[in-house]
Amino acid sequence: MCELLSPEGPCWARGFLFLATGLLLLSYLAYLVLGTGVFWALEGSVGVGVARDMGVRMSWGAGAQSPLPRSFWSLHHLPQDIIQAYKDGTYLLDNTTSMGRWEFVGSFFFSVSTITTIGYGNLSPETMAARLFCILFALIGIPLNLVVLNRLGHLMQRGVHRCVQQLGGSWQDPARARWLAGSAALLSGLLLFLLLPPLLFSHMEGWSYVESFYFAFITLSTVGFGDYVIGMDPSRKYPLWYKNIVSLWILFGMAWLALIIKMILSLLEMPGDMCTCSLHCSKGDIQGRSWSQGQEGEHRVQSPGVTSGTFHSGYAI
Repeated sequence: MCELLSPEGPCWARGFLFLATGLLLLSYLAYLVLGTGVFWALEGSVGVGVARDMGVRMSWGAGAQSPLPRSFWSLHHLPQDIIQAYKDGTYLLDNTTSMGRWEFVGSFFFSVSTITTIGYGNLSPETMAARLFCILFALIGIPLNLVVLNRLGHLMQRGVHRCVQQLGGSWQDPARARWLAGSAALLSGLLLFLLLPPLLFSHMEGWSYVESFYFAFITLSTVGFGDYVIGMDPSRKYPLWYKNIVSLWILFGMAWLALIIKMILSLLEMPGDMCTCSLHCSKGDIQGRSWSQGQEGEHRVQSPGVTSGTFHSGYAI
């Protein structure tokens, strides 16, 4: 396995690695589509029913003809119903849902946020069947997500190592090449995953750049507070590709951020290793100095005779 992951491996091994990675990504996507279909089937009809009941109730509360007394539809129940509808993934705008989050796109995004352990908290299954399936889905999906992130991180690391080898061979300076390649990986990842995506979020969601950057980091670090979630504004129209692109951004961005955190941990652990190494080196230096001092003492004992002999012979001349 190490030979397959090494940049200097044979061509067939590298081809096999990329083929295995492609099959792993296809399996990952198929698993997400499976979860999307099941959540959509189990929760979609429930959300539509809640939206219909809420629309009828709000129309009756607004003064329409109601078959029941107005006291039955008292307004103090309305805030509770709105909060419950928000938890169910239902929004009402002109007595209709603005964006059915338990449709295909919303269910797919929920599946991604579940197995990546982001868990915004704005959407949760309400039926018991969906809750039980969510447990099973997360139980299998979270390890699968870790395997995918690990493989993507290895591919990114291979690219960095290859750049280091090429730059080191041309510059004859491996340390400088390693520093330059690591800096390039850090800056390119910052640009692709943390600096440019907030521009898209600002345009699509109406957030400021700082709010969008905050959402990007909270999402990729899997903190997922839920105070900022994409696709939640009922007054905006979101294209179909939007949440799919964001899902891909989450996957590759988490792999890049995991690689950066790994590099930071290695740098934090390096001082301890350097202290241990310096301690061993200092002990070896002390032993080496004592041995060299003994050898120098022997030379100093012998050197006067040699020097004096040379001096006397020169003097005799």
